[in-house]
Amino acid sequence: MSHMGFFASVNGVVTDAAEARVSVLDNGFTFGDAVYETLRTYGRRPFHLDRHLARLRRSAGRLRIAVPVPDDEMGRRLDALLERSQHAESYIRIIVTRGVGDISYNFDRVQGPTVVMVTKPFQPFPEAYYRDGIAVILSSVQRNHPRALDPGIKSCNLLNSVLAVQEAQDKGALEPIMLNADGDVAEGASSNVFLVKSGTLLTPTLDAGILPGVTRELLLERARALGVPVRETTVRVPELLEADEAFITSSLKELAPIRTIDGRPVGDGRPGPLTLRLLADFREYAPRHST
Repeated sequence: MSHMGFFASVNGVVTDAAEARVSVLDNGFTFGDAVYETLRTYGRRPFHLDRHLARLRRSAGRLRIAVPVPDDEMGRRLDALLERSQHAESYIRIIVTRGVGDISYNFDRVQGPTVVMVTKPFQPFPEAYYRDGIAVILSSVQRNHPRALDPGIKSCNLLNSVLAVQEAQDKGALEPIMLNADGDVAEGASSNVFLVKSGTLLTPTLDAGILPGVTRELLLERARALGVPVRETTVRVPELLEADEAFITSSLKELAPIRTIDGRPVGDGRPGPLTLRLLADFREYAPRHST
């Protein structure tokens, strides 16, 4: 597999990704003791870097990882990386690990943090996903319980999602929808879930045990600005299955309409009018808020 066009910044040093190195003693590798953010560019500029860095710091704080690199320095490092990569549009991942340790729980011995940024050419999802909608499944893999590993921490410990995505792929679906310990709708493996019922936009509350998605938050703001009734609420499985429309949101997917859930069509089986209206609004908004 070619990694042409992949570049990385490790603690501010930019190289081809193939040459970028992190120690095998790094806690991110030995313990999955790290947090990350994924974002993309519009017009070659990162979209809402401010919100992503704020969430990165919240995640790091929950794990007691100190991030002494200020936001403006993070921005400069990312600018240098984007300057080197020169993609039409970029996928960006920012990873912060606790640092280099001695493969023990003696956190006081860890030298860190390690701050890594990786960029590659952004590959949009096929337009068919937006025109026709996507297939999802209700996963048998339960979302991590917040008292075990809070999904509100965007950690590099992604095995909960890996297991769910493998199950979805086995069934020919793009995304698994994961339920929480109460059996209610939580989120996708890498997305938040929305549905439309009788003209009202519904999405699980953060109390469902989910990541506060940047696109989720923006969409709630945009919907309210457009005068769309919005409710953050407990979403039960039958409500999702009986929705007029449904879609998932993420930084890379924007708003992807759901065509089928476990093979059963949502609504009339086509992307719904409110979904398409919100997608068009988001695509108009995003390029104007990339700095």
